[in-house]
Amino acid sequence: STIHAYTGDQMILDGPHRKGDLRRARAGAANIVPNSTGAAKAIGLVIPELNGKLIGSAQRVPVPTGSTTI
Repeated sequence: STIHAYTGDQMILDGPHRKGDLRRARAGAANIVPNSTGAAKAIGLVIPELNGKLIGSAQRVPVPTGSTTI
């Protein structure tokens, strides 16, 4: 899992998201928003033995900066 600060792509207030994703239509500065990540696929490219064996998730959290991987 990865945890990231919310991004400029996210809404400041609840409202429609340009791609129609209801999760990302939530106010980024006020909600923990589940999101997708390519981290599990990237690890499979670097360590071929792990290719297809990992799943990943991401959360966008209401902080101005920072990220971590769990």
